[in-house]
Amino acid sequence: MRRGMPRSQAVMWRLAGTSALRHLDRLGWNPARHPDRASGRMGDMTEIDGMGTERATCVLAPNPSAMTLDGTNTWIIAEPGSEEAVVVDPGPKDGKHLKRVLDVVEAQGRRVGLVLLTHGHPDHSGGAGKFAKLAGGAVQVRALDPRHRLGDEGLAEGDVVTTGGLELRIMETPGHSDDSLTFWLPADGAVLTGDTVLGYGTTVLEGGLGDYLGSLDRLRAFSAEVEAATILPGHGPKLDDPIAVLDYYIDHRRERLAQVEAAVAAGARTAREVVERVYADVDRSLWPAAEWSVQSQLDYLNGR
Repeated sequence: MRRGMPRSQAVMWRLAGTSALRHLDRLGWNPARHPDRASGRMGDMTEIDGMGTERATCVLAPNPSAMTLDGTNTWIIAEPGSEEAVVVDPGPKDGKHLKRVLDVVEAQGRRVGLVLLTHGHPDHSGGAGKFAKLAGGAVQVRALDPRHRLGDEGLAEGDVVTTGGLELRIMETPGHSDDSLTFWLPADGAVLTGDTVLGYGTTVLEGGLGDYLGSLDRLRAFSAEVEAATILPGHGPKLDDPIAVLDYYIDHRRERLAQVEAAVAAGARTAREVVERVYADVDRSLWPAAEWSVQSQLDYLNGR
């Protein structure tokens, strides 16, 4: 348990992303998920939809699943008094959601000046092209991967977006995917992490574990240096203790890596065999996702 941390919160950090958490969920108590209406602790979606900071507002996409948690967080970011907004991750190709995002921008008295993508997975980027057309004019979609851009300009490490007077700094943070980006909004002390860090639980790795551990270490050092106040994730509620969250993520990955090493030492040779040992008590429907992460761990251990 972390010193000074309430017992319920310490349990959350210990169990988040594990099979034990799913067992608790079956009993009606899951400390790492946002509370639902039945618990009496919140109303419909209100913890996530509409959350944010002075400059950032979340519009929650209606695409909940085991992989997307409550749904994809679309972020509308604008300087106070500005007539232009930046939209981060318009979400899936869902016309009602895209129209709702545009309605929120217009209700703020603004227009969309630019669309940015944290990465190219379709639950974040699938609706980007359609949304840009709905927004009108010559709205560009900027991303690290050229395949997801609309327009000539991309995004890369060190870029600074200034649309509408914003200062939004770009960091490359591969691991969840090779094209994952993190955006730093210094005026609000906010780090937009896409799927590199989630609002609860842990993320699936499509990229390399070495890259991901490097990204987490970098985000942890950066957040401490700039005294970041909050993480605005691609899924789940915002997190107002970035250092504690990043410490947990780093500890969790190291613990999982040790479990994989132990499984290999016991005779497991493939990702599937490791999953059968390490995730034996996890619902088998989640094993394919676990295999992705385990394969990254095996590649890391084998120096690939």
